Amino acid sequence: MDTFLEDPAVTMSDSGAARTGATPTGSIARPKRRVPFWDNARFACIVLVVLGHSVQRLTYDSDIALGLYLLIYAFHMPAFAIISGYFSKGGPPTRVQMARVITDILVPYVIFESLWTLTKWIVEGGANPNLTQPSWTLWFLLSLGTFRLVLPYLALLRWPLLWTVAISIGAGYLPNVDDTFSLARTLGLLPFFTLGWWLHEHDIVERLGLLRQRPWWVFAGAAGLFALAGWVAWYGKDLWQDVDLRHWLFYDESYSDLLGEEWWAGAVRLGVMAIAVVLCAAFFALVPRGGHWWTHFGQYTMYVYMLHSFVLYPFRESGLLRDLEPTWIWLPIIIVASVLIAIGLSTKPVRRLFRPLVEPRPRWLFDDPSLAAREGRRSDPTGSRRPRESA
Repeated sequence: MDTFLEDPAVTMSDSGAARTGATPTGSIARPKRRVPFWDNARFACIVLVVLGHSVQRLTYDSDIALGLYLLIYAFHMPAFAIISGYFSKGGPPTRVQMARVITDILVPYVIFESLWTLTKWIVEGGANPNLTQPSWTLWFLLSLGTFRLVLPYLALLRWPLLWTVAISIGAGYLPNVDDTFSLARTLGLLPFFTLGWWLHEHDIVERLGLLRQRPWWVFAGAAGLFALAGWVAWYGKDLWQDVDLRHWLFYDESYSDLLGEEWWAGAVRLGVMAIAVVLCAAFFALVPRGGHWWTHFGQYTMYVYMLHSFVLYPFRESGLLRDLEPTWIWLPIIIVASVLIAIGLSTKPVRRLFRPLVEPRPRWLFDDPSLAAREGRRSDPTGSRRPRESA
């Protein structure tokens, strides 16, 4: 999936040369290598996605589970959007890149939306096929497609970050901006995607040396910040329920649905966005810089994202995740299970089995079938490029 993506590998030479494919004058081109940090961050994010969906049913009966749920949703999708934006290109797309929006996002969306319709029809006895209303996790796929399409236009503007923040805040005042084609969440999270692109465009990560060895106090400060945020999420649970904080964190409802016609409602979203940025910074500070045995799983987050909801669906809908007491036993079990699900869905047998669904190549769809060819290097919509696997 090369959809406006930058390779998340860098050369050992100048960072600017790495992005453009050029080398400094007089130097010899050096082979690219993966940066383990980004794969670690992707895998950590996808584990949080699975955990957030797994723990949701516990939040009705457990204050600790609710606090964990709010903490996760305060930053994990913004972090995913930042990573996706970091590896996206703001220049005019090529024909191949345009085709990747179709093959890597739109076609998998139609496939999995159809599978969810079939699943609901079989399990619930009825379904309402509607491609404009994404099922469960599929909203982010539509958001990624929209992000890719609008980024070249945003890149032309002065102060693109400021514009996207204004768009996100302003969208909340419009009741007709809803979950149709995931528009509300797309506009709500657009600033985070743009922030990721902006960080890469201006070499912020390289200039500040953010991927080098971090001082101990950075790690300690980030861990302390998460501990504080977790305590606030748990201690203020009654307040957060009264203000319906979880729906503010979803970015999927208008202010009139959440707060009424208050003119200052946009300031609440701005505050939620600011908290997300701070927590994302702390999250990236905690992500390991080096490679580990699980690092390569970060290359296959799309498999986990698209498939984990089918794994969790029976448990969520059957009520097995309700009334699990005591929480201090079941919550750690669910956390471990979420990690194992993410690992399991990233393994090679699962990828081979579900590749036609997650990474389809419909040559019949294009006037030029080569646009659907499997190129030598593969990547998912979050920007994780990898060598092509043998079938």
